[in-house]
Parts: sequence; C-alpha cells; structure tokens
Amino acid sequence: MFDLSEKGRGIRAMFNDIAPRYDLLNRLLSLGIDRSWRRFAVGQLQIPPGGMVLDMATGTGDVALEIASRTPDSVMIIGEDFTQGMLLKGREKIAASPYRHRIELVNAPCEAIPHPDNLFDGVTIAFGIRNVVDRQAGLAEMCRVLKPGGRAVILEFSTPSNPLFKAIYTTYFHQILPTIGGLLSKRSAYKYLPDSVAGFPPQEQFKSMMRDAGFIDVRHHDLTFGIASVYVGVCP
Repeated sequence: MFDLSEKGRGIRAMFNDIAPRYDLLNRLLSLGIDRSWRRFAVGQLQIPPGGMVLDMATGTGDVALEIASRTPDSVMIIGEDFTQGMLLKGREKIAASPYRHRIELVNAPCEAIPHPDNLFDGVTIAFGIRNVVDRQAGLAEMCRVLKPGGRAVILEFSTPSNPLFKAIYTTYFHQILPTIGGLLSKRSAYKYLPDSVAGFPPQEQFKSMMRDAGFIDVRHHDLTFGIASVYVGVCP
C-alpha cells in the first residue's frame, strides 16, 4: 500500500471537496477549450485493436471517455485516480455512456500504479502530473507499465511565452479564476491551480525528466498560444 505524504493527502482532500462541481468549472473557466485540448492529446495515441490504455489522474473520466469514443470496441481503458470523490462522479458519467463495458476505474496514485510491467499500449494523464508529489517516480511508473513502443501522452498547463498574451493570461489565472472558482466551489482550490502551474517545470526541464524516467523520442506541442502543452514520450 502506497503511503501518501502530508502534501499528497492535502491535495487528495482538496479534489474530494471540489469533485461535485469540477466538470462545470472546467468548462466555465476554460471557456470550453479544455475539450479540444483533450481531443488533441488523445489523438497522439496509437492504440491497436484489442489494446489497453491507462488514464492516470482520470478524475471524472473525461479522457477515458474520449479514448473510448475514438478507439475500436475491443480496446479496454483503465482510469485511475487517488481521489474517491472524483471516481464517484466518473462512475456516474461512465455508467450513463455507451462505453461503460470498456472502462474500469481504480483508486490508485501515480507513484504506485498497481499493474505489471509492459501491460499498456498507451498511458495518458491530463492536468494531473503537476499534482503528483513525487513527479519523477510517477513518470517512471508510467514508463514501467507501457509496452515497448507504447506512448505516454501528458496534457498540462503551461505559461505562454508571448509577453502580451502572458500578461492577460496571468491576470485571468491569478485574479479572476480564483474569484469565480470561489463563488461556485472552493476558492482555495482555484488559488492552488495557478500556484501549482507557476511551480511546474519549464518545458525543456520536464522533457528532460521524462527522458530520465526512461522515455525516448520525447517532444511537446503547444496549444492555444501556449496555455497548455501536450508532451509525448515513447517506451523503448
């Protein structure tokens, strides 16, 4: 059994608290753009018929459902999250979908993925890797469970490089977003979001972390003027 750190337990409790309105606020605060980001990320996978995909930090299952909608019926998806509240919401969505027979949800942290080596054809994690306390261990675990040639696709927030757009983005992210989030959910959680993004490694440093975890052919794609990035790495 993996023992979460005090920081990890705090992050888990925070996501449990915001789970009931998590999807609503995602759509509202991103103006719906988060859907196109997830579609792009899932499009980077290469899953054969009969394959298996692991979606880490699955939350309420958005990425797992997107994978199911874009892969053959023979492909199975496992969504994993360390937050029970998120998984409860995810189970409701998946049960109401046409993909309920293809998606299984598991309660587990990224640092201790409860599956054997070389099992999955693809691994995804969307807006979750910055919440992994031991990020290097989480990346190594993702590489471990991939088959040789399998891809890890990581979607995460970034900081835009254009000075004007960066100024607008920073004002929205640090001032407006926590206020709206506080009105509809828990302000501290939406204060944590920009703080955690600001503390996330720069793109080149994060790609170096992926290589240190064992990935090869590591690259990234900027989305929406650099608000988000998709990182892709291949298991050797």
